[in-house]
Amino acid sequence: MTYPQLGRGERALFNPAFMALVCARAVREHRGHDERCPLAIAVTAAVMALQPGIRDALPRNTNASVAKWVDDHAEVRVMMAANTTALAPVARAGLLFATQTGVLTAHPDATVSLATPRAIPAQPRGSAPTALAIQKAAGMLGRWLPTAGSTATTLTLLGVRP
Repeated sequence: MTYPQLGRGERALFNPAFMALVCARAVREHRGHDERCPLAIAVTAAVMALQPGIRDALPRNTNASVAKWVDDHAEVRVMMAANTTALAPVARAGLLFATQTGVLTAHPDATVSLATPRAIPAQPRGSAPTALAIQKAAGMLGRWLPTAGSTATTLTLLGVRP
């Protein structure tokens, strides 16, 4: 498997345990919208958070319009088109690991939730700078992506097929 546009340091972070943490961080922060996070949002948030170019372009707060942000940052759609195929399996492996270890609970309606509210600490801590940035971005995306509307609308804006 190749990881386009990512350095060796970022590729080292693609182990299932770290990806479980990244996905769980997005699910934890999504709880402000709903206790259950759609699988597509958890995977999309993780894929976006892994990409340094997208992390650098993210707005400072969740009040920004997702549609306007994507319109202002056309490179995001290009990065998502180029990298989602390679990164989505990595995120899915993290989701599987998180469900197998009891951090996340999978539901029949294609959503996931935290198994316990304390499964993931409120703030990322004690990580290398890149790992910390990925976790923070995943949390922010977990809160922000649902503001675009339905999951289908969010994915369409980002140029990702459900």
